[in-house]
Amino acid sequence: MTDYDQLLEQSRSLLKGQNDLVANAANLSSLLFHSMEQVNWVGFYFLKGGRLIVGPFQGRPACVEIPLGRGVCGTAAETWEVQRVADVHAFDGHIACDLASRSEIVIPLIINQQLLGVLDLDSPETGRFDQADEDFLVRVATVFLDSLE
Repeated sequence: MTDYDQLLEQSRSLLKGQNDLVANAANLSSLLFHSMEQVNWVGFYFLKGGRLIVGPFQGRPACVEIPLGRGVCGTAAETWEVQRVADVHAFDGHIACDLASRSEIVIPLIINQQLLGVLDLDSPETGRFDQADEDFLVRVATVFLDSLE
């Protein structure tokens, strides 16, 4: 089982003193991908021109562009609410970038009352993400956003 307190501290240490969006997103994606169990994709999508564009990630090749309101990522971006989906195949409008993915959690990234993008994690295991994962990832997203200021 992943020690989220330790992983949160590693996230803080990794991003401390760094404020580059791409570098921090890349390092955080790698840390989460290699530290969390049963994940097959971890990465960022950033809002550009009214749509989400893939940013740094770990995992199989990703969908490059996601319209707001479409799929789990687009829904999180449009509503500014965490989306935790136990079975992505039952999610209306799911965008299947990797057919191996079964569950997904997406954390909206809000900075200065504006949407920056989303942090997205996929798993090949149905029901992989729970409230503890959500709480941890919201805290990680805060560490990421704080590093940019």
